Amino acid sequence: MTRRPRFALTVLAFGYAFLYLPIGVVILYSFNDSRLVTVWGGFSLKWWSALLANEAMLSAAWLSLRIGLVSASMAALIGLAAGYVLARAPRFPGRTLFGSLVIGPMVMPEVVMGISMLLLFVGSDRLLGGPERGFLTIAIAHTTFSIAFVAIVVQARLADFDRSLEEAAMDLGATPWVTFLTVTLPLLAPAVGSGWLLAFTLSLDDLILTQFVAGAQSQTLPMRVYSSVRLGVDPQINVLATLIVALAASLLAVSGWLTRRKA
Repeated sequence: MTRRPRFALTVLAFGYAFLYLPIGVVILYSFNDSRLVTVWGGFSLKWWSALLANEAMLSAAWLSLRIGLVSASMAALIGLAAGYVLARAPRFPGRTLFGSLVIGPMVMPEVVMGISMLLLFVGSDRLLGGPERGFLTIAIAHTTFSIAFVAIVVQARLADFDRSLEEAAMDLGATPWVTFLTVTLPLLAPAVGSGWLLAFTLSLDDLILTQFVAGAQSQTLPMRVYSSVRLGVDPQINVLATLIVALAASLLAVSGWLTRRKA
């Protein structure tokens, strides 16, 4: 009996090492003095200073942050409405189709979504004269696949929602809209916030879909990193990866805290 827990802990330790040891090595080598990413040349912060002076990389990062903020906010609003309808309206014409359309982008390959989005924007540009591929088209594409994640979080929160609070508000004379704004929405705020953070993280990380809908003058951070890595790994990429890991870990920690928070 004592061997089984030890074996399980050993397997667990190897699993975590396989997943997180490479990330730890990347973080360690972001402080490497050598230009060779596989040779330790001593502790140094020169690559951090070099990244801060890299205008192309900073411009791509700023574009990704702006796209992430816009797409996550739009996904939070639309996902809130979609999750509310799926949870509170179990029967209405076309519910199965609506639910499939909401969840579809989450399970659909990004290549398929990218091609469909590209055809949509090319056809729209020919028929309507826009929008040109760039910030707007990337934000629309990211919003489309992020809605599903927000809707699922909201729907799960509403599954164990105490509806007696809403009934009490309506018994006191509140209209359904006032009840939603003053009772339901504040209680759903942790779920919506968690979905927003998840959508922002996914937008910041996306590469495949973005390559289809981005214009020639719009290069996001993942696109810039991918183009740099193809020519050889620059030590600045290690610094950038460290910053992204720190940002993603912080966002996921906040998301988990919001999800566990009691209303």
